[in-house]
Amino acid sequence: MAARRRKRIAWWLRGVALSALLAYLAGRHASRSGGLVEVERRLDRPVLLVGTAVVLVVASLVVEREVRTRRSQVGFAGGLAALVCLGLPLAVMTYVFGGYGGRVDRFVSPNRQDRVLTVTNVAFSIDPVYRVEVVAGSGWSARHWSMGVWDTSADDFVRVDWSGPDQITVTGRKALTVFDVRPDGSLSEPRVATR
Repeated sequence: MAARRRKRIAWWLRGVALSALLAYLAGRHASRSGGLVEVERRLDRPVLLVGTAVVLVVASLVVEREVRTRRSQVGFAGGLAALVCLGLPLAVMTYVFGGYGGRVDRFVSPNRQDRVLTVTNVAFSIDPVYRVEVVAGSGWSARHWSMGVWDTSADDFVRVDWSGPDQITVTGRKALTVFDVRPDGSLSEPRVATR
């Protein structure tokens, strides 16, 4: 009876781990251009959700196995210690150093309040690297459309602004890149002009 109960608990833990992994995959999918902003913001958390899934799978293995012999206890403890020693520093480093620098600026469209141009620092170093997006809509139906990632050290980004009611210009030292915003909020192909 105890073995049956342990097996049931182990499978329940694996089901919760699968749910955490599926939630992360939904958030990761929403991070693509055209994805839902709120789903990405809430569920694109690899350290939290994938880490939870790994911990729950390990816990399910611990619960399911009946470890009686001294040799199996030492082997299991060694494997668990190796997982913790490798996983914990990786999780801490990803959490501390792997995050985005944060939103730098946001500009509301001159003719529509439900369209916002956002600039986010996504650099892992001191030199900023900016992700530029248009967010169209509000609440759970808001979608974001990517204009790309612009590196300041390569002189391809100086500023970005609304250059017309439905037009965005990314200004670099060497070129101007112009995007048209379609009625649904998506972006046209960029037009590049040298300066």
